[in-house]
Amino acid sequence: MRFVLLCLSLTLFASPSWSQEEIGLAAPEDVARSGLLKHILPRFSLKTGIRVVADDAGAMVLAVGPPGQPVFQRGGDIYHLRIQDETRQARFQDWLMSDVGKRTVESFAPTEGDPFSASFETVAAPESDAIEGDALLGEKLSLTHCGRCHVIGPQNRMNGLGSTPSFAVLRAMPDWSNRFQAFFALNPHPSFTQIEGITAPFDPERPPPIHPLMLTQDELDAILAYVSVIRAADLGAPLKLQ
Repeated sequence: MRFVLLCLSLTLFASPSWSQEEIGLAAPEDVARSGLLKHILPRFSLKTGIRVVADDAGAMVLAVGPPGQPVFQRGGDIYHLRIQDETRQARFQDWLMSDVGKRTVESFAPTEGDPFSASFETVAAPESDAIEGDALLGEKLSLTHCGRCHVIGPQNRMNGLGSTPSFAVLRAMPDWSNRFQAFFALNPHPSFTQIEGITAPFDPERPPPIHPLMLTQDELDAILAYVSVIRAADLGAPLKLQ
């Protein structure tokens, strides 16, 4: 009997499917608070042996609006899943898009608010707003370089500076495109920002006060592409700029 129990224990602990490193999933506060993740993530893990956990700094990101794969809807919001080029993350996305995954999402009954639906139609963003470029790369660059001060999304919503507007707030401004295209010339950015082939080198007598932000023109284009497709914050009445 002891031999059987020992073999069973060794089998469980040696199982490759459960010994893999867990994958983090960052989600908006309303989704996390609803309890949906506690409903779907254990079911996916039980089915596949791939452990996905809620994590504000996760490699996978759920967010309202593109970029990413639209996976479910609540009220008027369509949530998109953004993943990296990784097999287990792709499997989670495929599961959410499968009939089983959709039924799992729709079987969840939140105690408050609207139910979630996995059956919906997406509407492409107006071409006049979308900027061509690698939006997924732009999201990563934004988190790395701009996330030190700005809230980019749910991944770093607790890390931005209180005096610094989030990307969603900046996106809501009528001149958001001009602001992002020329951000390196707007204070306080010139003192620590270099855009390859555009900005002049730092003055040796006035070094950057913080770790410098270094970007190529292609990387700046990627950030612009990302910002062009994120959802703008609802600020109520139109902004009056001075």
